[in-house]
Amino acid sequence: MRITKYAAVIAAAGALVLAGCASGSPNSEGEEDTGPAPSEEVSFDEGTTMAKLNEAGKITIGTKFDQPLFGLDGPNGPEGFDVEIGKLIAANLGLSEDQIEWKEAVSANREPFIENGEVDIVVATYTINDERKQVIDFAGPYYVAGQDLLVLQGNPDGIEGIEDVEGKKVCSVTGSTSADNLTAAGVEVLATDTYSNCLEPLRSGEVVAVSTDNVILAGLADQNQGEFEVIENPFTEEPYGIGLKKGDDEFRDFINDVLEQSFEDGEWAAAWDRTAGKVLSTPEPPTVDRY
Repeated sequence: MRITKYAAVIAAAGALVLAGCASGSPNSEGEEDTGPAPSEEVSFDEGTTMAKLNEAGKITIGTKFDQPLFGLDGPNGPEGFDVEIGKLIAANLGLSEDQIEWKEAVSANREPFIENGEVDIVVATYTINDERKQVIDFAGPYYVAGQDLLVLQGNPDGIEGIEDVEGKKVCSVTGSTSADNLTAAGVEVLATDTYSNCLEPLRSGEVVAVSTDNVILAGLADQNQGEFEVIENPFTEEPYGIGLKKGDDEFRDFINDVLEQSFEDGEWAAAWDRTAGKVLSTPEPPTVDRY
């Protein structure tokens, strides 16, 4: 049994959200973002991760701090679509936003954070793949992105797709699927720890492009308006999942239930509109993988 009175709990949380009875905090533009409110009537089976987190009154979530629209360390704390998904999960555990401890996760430390128990979940533009599933589990996906290329505004090198950067140097992040995809395509990779650290090599001409998922690149272009543009010719599909400790099937099923309910009640779309939707159109929600 995953959860007692689960349907009632989710319905109550969704009703509170849609009615606007949720906590809010100013975003980087000084506007109030309305997020999910914690469910007040939760009851979980004893010994489950959900019960432990609820009883502790705290959840630790790993997310990125340098990716506009998805995970950015703003003046009022982390903000973005990944952050909103983390808040949604916490709310359905009966936890408020101030009961979330945010921990910066970069591409290279996400699996160790989960394996070592430094975080309870990771929501950090985290592509689901078979290699990672050897050491951790994923809930989701909650979004499907596509890898693309970011170039200087005006595209002076005339890059139209991945084939145009074969044999050239492109910046990406150590430990990321994006870097692996570039190497497989015959691209020379300049690896760094964060995508924001790829921008100066692009400005200076050390690399011809930066490559990762299109939504991350869109955020970087939006944050640095007039400097960069996205090619908008994605060459992969990147399903984003929520990382958690391997073998915790009940917790994974719980998160998947929360995601599916948010797809149905509109909270997922509302979270997108508050964040990435400021730049990108609202996509159709994906199909959760019940592996």
